[in-house]
Amino acid sequence: MTAGPAHRIVDTAPAARWEDAFLAGNGESGIMVYGRPHAERIIVNHHRFVLPNGTRDARPPELAALLPRIRELILADRRAEASRLLAGDGVLRWTQSFHPGFALTIDAVDAGPVRDYRRRTEFGTGEVVVEWAGGRRRSFVSRHDGLVVTHVDAGACEVSVTGDLPGRPGSVRYTAAAYRRGDLVFLRVRGRYPDAGGAYGFEGLTLLRGDVAVAGDARVALRGPALLTTVLDRPDSPPWRTDELEDLLAAHAGDDYEALLARHVALHGRAYRRVSLDLGVPDAQRQLPVGELLAAQHAEPDTLRPALLERLFHAGRYLLLSSSGVLPPRLTGLWLGSWDAAWAGDFTTDANLNLQLAGANVGALPEVTTAHANLVRGQVDDWRRNARAIYGARGLLAPSRTDGEHGHLFHLHEEWPFAAWLPGADWLLHPLYEHHLVTGAPLGELAGWLAEVADFFADLLTVTDDAGTVVVVPSYSAETGPLDGRGRAVHVAVNATMDVAAVRHALRTAAEVTGSRRWAGLLGRLPAYRVDERGALAEWAWPRYRGDDDHRHVSHLYPVWPLDEINPDDTPDLAGAAHRALTLRGDENLSAHGSLHRALAAARLHDGALTAANLRKIVGSDMFFRSLMSAHNPGLVTYNADAAHALPAVLIESLVQSRPGRLRLLPAPLPGLDAGVLRGVTCRGRITVAELSWSPGRVRARLVSPVAQRVDVRSPYGGREVELAAATPVEVAFGARG
Repeated sequence: MTAGPAHRIVDTAPAARWEDAFLAGNGESGIMVYGRPHAERIIVNHHRFVLPNGTRDARPPELAALLPRIRELILADRRAEASRLLAGDGVLRWTQSFHPGFALTIDAVDAGPVRDYRRRTEFGTGEVVVEWAGGRRRSFVSRHDGLVVTHVDAGACEVSVTGDLPGRPGSVRYTAAAYRRGDLVFLRVRGRYPDAGGAYGFEGLTLLRGDVAVAGDARVALRGPALLTTVLDRPDSPPWRTDELEDLLAAHAGDDYEALLARHVALHGRAYRRVSLDLGVPDAQRQLPVGELLAAQHAEPDTLRPALLERLFHAGRYLLLSSSGVLPPRLTGLWLGSWDAAWAGDFTTDANLNLQLAGANVGALPEVTTAHANLVRGQVDDWRRNARAIYGARGLLAPSRTDGEHGHLFHLHEEWPFAAWLPGADWLLHPLYEHHLVTGAPLGELAGWLAEVADFFADLLTVTDDAGTVVVVPSYSAETGPLDGRGRAVHVAVNATMDVAAVRHALRTAAEVTGSRRWAGLLGRLPAYRVDERGALAEWAWPRYRGDDDHRHVSHLYPVWPLDEINPDDTPDLAGAAHRALTLRGDENLSAHGSLHRALAAARLHDGALTAANLRKIVGSDMFFRSLMSAHNPGLVTYNADAAHALPAVLIESLVQSRPGRLRLLPAPLPGLDAGVLRGVTCRGRITVAELSWSPGRVRARLVSPVAQRVDVRSPYGGREVELAAATPVEVAFGARG
């Protein structure tokens, strides 16, 4: 069941700031609705709205000729010198910054008292509804028609547009106009970018239908109920394409709100309804406004409150779906209310993007994985250029960040040597390969990309002794490095554990999907993982390195999550070392991605208490806005989608884990969540857990597969081999009855 109070949020007051605005989107355009009865502001966003800064044509540095010297310096432990050579010209260039488009404003002519106010987001339909005695507005962004749709029924109003949003640079010039074309009334806004080597500008055009009239240069009067439909555009070069936008909107002039909504819900609702979680929350708690849900958790920061967790699960899937379409989610999903996006509001690929995608495949949202494939497909040629320019190698080298416009690697500096961040292509292709494992869909072009990753590593690996042992050098464990003699991290190094895992995974996967044995000789020559004197999995498989145990990243746990190479069943000793590394790691600044990454690794290591401890760092540290979008740091510091999008994956991984041929139920049950029902999870190995229910001492699951197969099902209360016939549900149960 995906209706009812668990599948919406309700608030009793409008947003006082843009971060608390309620959200909707179709994976390309997004809206942020303040919910003010008489002075509404709806901020409109688009995935492709990025501010030109001169880096659209940036290219990777030509470093291949320097590699012998760089390797020599690193192996001689003169790593700081090597970092300077890897920095190219030494200038740290940033991606083009994501920014908001404009705000639609809806102002009442006669602002009377407001009674019985509510605003809500309906996860199942993607609607944001604002209502009070005597007025209502409903908005959504159509996944079918590509339109922002708002129905206004609030008496006489004036509608306008503004680009006056916080932090707007003076170099961006806005113009707005209201006009009539035949019987149609339009409201237009344009933002002209500075000439800085990027797009020309952006445009929003709104068609207003009902009893409406042009009331000024950029104002339209509504004298009764009205329907507003908006379309967005971002031309790369002049001229503006207003005529085409007018025609597109005119083509929908016969559609009312309900017809437009029905077409949208047929796509959005079908995707959202596939998975649900019921934690047995009393109806009275489910009915609480979002402010009270958050306040109750804030009052008990050391407790995981089921009422909030259940809502965050559904909100996270809703926001992930709504921000994924033409591209996957950015650091801010698809939404932003000011021009000062942290880290350019881009796709940060060394951790954040994959963490946000963690629940896409197992959470039955192939739409999200398709969006990620769009990003990769549009950039894979650039990854090839990166490999050739920097390493003189075949294959693929992905950048640590992208604005979605291209995939060239140019964001680097001696303090941030991302030219040495080598596992990016393996890491970024993994969600696409996982989609194949979950659905059985043909690999298609992915098989070739996976082979190219293996070829890149085959060209890169360096032989260091007569026995033919290979090392990964240069090597970079994202955003940290071994400490030098003064206790300062120098990032460039040898054999980062994530790199070793990526090489091993790339070679094995390429061999599996292509049937080729051309990489077989390298596999036996790779360095082993290193366990340090504390019994912990080391961050570098290289002697005498000492790392920062308080760092926010945990890249060395890549073989645990998501690769599942190190796990308690097959590699118990290494799993114990990985667990030791996880428990020794501090939290630095309690960044959301750090805590959620730790939680996912803890779940894979079957430690529910440690998983819960890392979840509490998020839910108990005031990191969710009233929209249930999350913050990057405690105390609502920095609008950021990492926690919102990744949290559902943590809950799923605590309840179900899988690989082809094996299914584990309740691998890391969370203390305090003693009973519940999870429906619709899709597993690696082409098995759907149609329903999983658990209670103290018992677990039951209904499994279905599109193909006949035998699967080893395990749980804390026992396990057995289960035969699945194609498309035939099978129930399994373990533990005490009654």
